[in-house]
Amino acid sequence: MKISILDDYHDTVRTLACFNRLAGHDVTIWNDHVQDVDILAERLRDATVLVLIRERTQIRAPLLERLPKLKLISQRSVYPHIDVDACTRLGIIVSSSQHAGTPSYATAEMTWGLILAAMRKIPQQMASLQSGSWQIGVGTTLRGKTLGIYGYGRIGSVVAGYGRAFGMNVLVWARSSSLAAARTDGYAAATSKEAFFAECDVISLHMRLVPATRHIVTAGDLARMKPTALLVNTSRAPLIEPDALVTALRAGRPGMAAIDVYEQEPVRDTAHPLLTMPNVVCTPHIGYVTREEYEVQFTDIFDQIVAYAAGAPVNVVNPNVLKVAAR
Repeated sequence: MKISILDDYHDTVRTLACFNRLAGHDVTIWNDHVQDVDILAERLRDATVLVLIRERTQIRAPLLERLPKLKLISQRSVYPHIDVDACTRLGIIVSSSQHAGTPSYATAEMTWGLILAAMRKIPQQMASLQSGSWQIGVGTTLRGKTLGIYGYGRIGSVVAGYGRAFGMNVLVWARSSSLAAARTDGYAAATSKEAFFAECDVISLHMRLVPATRHIVTAGDLARMKPTALLVNTSRAPLIEPDALVTALRAGRPGMAAIDVYEQEPVRDTAHPLLTMPNVVCTPHIGYVTREEYEVQFTDIFDQIVAYAAGAPVNVVNPNVLKVAAR
């Protein structure tokens, strides 16, 4: 089969041990990022299988309709960037493992790194040194502070454990089943969403982006945060209402943010509001970008391709497509 892999920025995929699963197939890897439909249509015109790295490229009907040979899209995690209905109509299977039992330790570690960097002003202190100055301010100790985990799942539960190890008081807000799991693990549950945002010194978002969670963090929620508090988002930008975070930071509640995800990616505009604020630490969506995490993720992605080639597709998110294909 002809397989195309998009957005492998650092040409990493071919160096992974799991890449051997594609032996015998014709694989093309693209290292740049392109969203232009005409260019993508030309690049992918002969592809039978398309491999996506998270949500880096939007795959919508205008593109899909120009890819008559495409039969499978294989990726991992959520898929708001894929027009699944168009895929079904066109007979394209979408396989996406939801990795329910495998925490992303890479993202959890990145979250904790951002918390430390923001609370101790590490990037700002480094910039001061590089400019020929010395200390520029006083940081904040985490021990004894309250860490809020919004969404107690695979990653949130790991970050909660890091907070406990650092001597923080962990407070959780989530759906009822997740709150029950948090209580079982020995963590406190907030009495309400309002109390959660008002009481925490650090709030870290850990939810999948699905219709029920889109814009779940409102401007009103942010306005309840302490002026000394930190909001961390290594999940998805649309969990927060559009423009609400920038407005809240300018108003001083919360006082800081640490962000790894954005409404539109990649961010190329150096004038992006979050990049210009001295109270914000920003990174370019690298929470999951480690060699170890890539091995885990691409093993799933390539196993989906192997299963399709064997005539038994797995993790199919649009099962009605199988009826279309059978006609």
